[in-house]
Amino acid sequence: MTSPSPTGQQFEIRAGDAVAIITEVGANLRLFRVGERDVVVPYGVDELPPASNGAVLVPWPNRIRDGRYTWDGQELQLPLTEPERGTALHGLVCWQRWTVLEHTADTVELRLDPAATPGYPFQVSTRIRYSIGADGLSITATTANIGSAAAPYGIGFHPWLSPGPGSLDDAELQLDATAWIPTDERLLPTGVAEIPEDLDFREPRRMGRTALDDAFVGALYDDRGLSWLRLRGTDGRLASVWMDESLRTWQMCTGDEVAAPQARRTGLAAEPMTCVADAFRSGERLIRLKPGADHTVRWGLRLD
Repeated sequence: MTSPSPTGQQFEIRAGDAVAIITEVGANLRLFRVGERDVVVPYGVDELPPASNGAVLVPWPNRIRDGRYTWDGQELQLPLTEPERGTALHGLVCWQRWTVLEHTADTVELRLDPAATPGYPFQVSTRIRYSIGADGLSITATTANIGSAAAPYGIGFHPWLSPGPGSLDDAELQLDATAWIPTDERLLPTGVAEIPEDLDFREPRRMGRTALDDAFVGALYDDRGLSWLRLRGTDGRLASVWMDESLRTWQMCTGDEVAAPQARRTGLAAEPMTCVADAFRSGERLIRLKPGADHTVRWGLRLD
């Protein structure tokens, strides 16, 4: 008998020479390729994502200090899923099996209704839809509060852009953002600041040995209401992530310090998010999702 994939069922969608594969576990984007060129760094069907590749980060992206926060006067404690830094990392849905609602040649939609827990005693339901077409891959996610109490909520996504056949060092990066979030030794925010020269990619330039695990705010949007993060490989191809104005924060990571050695500097985590790390404690850009309310975000990837 063939062993099942550790990430569950694999949902393939196609349009022309573009193909994407989304997993049942985590609703992760495991692969997105156009022709022979990877747009994101893929991982194998028999592997776990080595560095949150393609993950959906809900009901919070990034880290919560000590996993502890206060909400409407109630002290709450989340499991410390990043014990080396003493934080609760990347939400509650990365390792859960999602239910597929629709799967066609070019679209897959999944839903997850995670149970309330002592650390997050709220009931939120998330639907995510991946659609592939001539303009690339588009993702829409809607989270609804199906419980009776207001819930703290944020969402983010964790694609790793591929530099193509060349190295990340030789790729050219450009980001539509105007401010930087400095962090402490636990990668938790300490404020908002001007972008340091070595991290300033508002104008496209070569990555070099720049090490990133940083958030950026002050996103700039074009006349279509989109903010962009672009990575041009040595083959001249441009892999891009875009987000609309429902998402206000960028996170970039080169993976220099991720636990899996095979994931270090293989690509660039290009993460659209609603809020920065520790939002459950700071309240910065945190969404208060009222009972019966929902919140929708939209982002995508393309290769030019």
